[in-house]
Amino acid sequence: MNEEMIQLCDSDGVPLGSAARSICHKDPSLIQMVVHLLIFNSRGDVFLQKRSKTKEVYPGMWDSSVGGHVAAGEDAYAALVRESKEELGIELKNAEFICKQLNKDDTETEFSFVYKLIYDGPFCIDNKEVTDGRFFSIKEIKENLGKNIFTPTFEKQFRTLA
Repeated sequence: MNEEMIQLCDSDGVPLGSAARSICHKDPSLIQMVVHLLIFNSRGDVFLQKRSKTKEVYPGMWDSSVGGHVAAGEDAYAALVRESKEELGIELKNAEFICKQLNKDDTETEFSFVYKLIYDGPFCIDNKEVTDGRFFSIKEIKENLGKNIFTPTFEKQFRTLA
């Protein structure tokens, strides 16, 4: 079985080679390129996914609508299209770029390219990666920030938008 190779970048998001997933998740000096999509419905609620309990990082927590690594040699938007199809069964078109964010913890560093989309559904959730998904009101998100319900990455994204 070949291990997933992740696109690395510098602190500005410029691609700089690649490394195996197992190495990236143990070396915070390597900056992994990742993508996130925030899906808003026509009422302004945000669709979030609940991460599988088998995930290495933040298992069982609510996270952005779509999120994933950029594969070696792949550009961020292509990764977003691929991850949207894999996780939610969405044929992504016209997602809007919001921002870039550098996220670091004790075990890894990620450079996130964050996008948004207005979409009411339907969704076809891949239960290997995502155990649940639903729309949260902005009020519900604000009331639950800092309570270990959402991933730190999502909370940072949300604060950027709020």
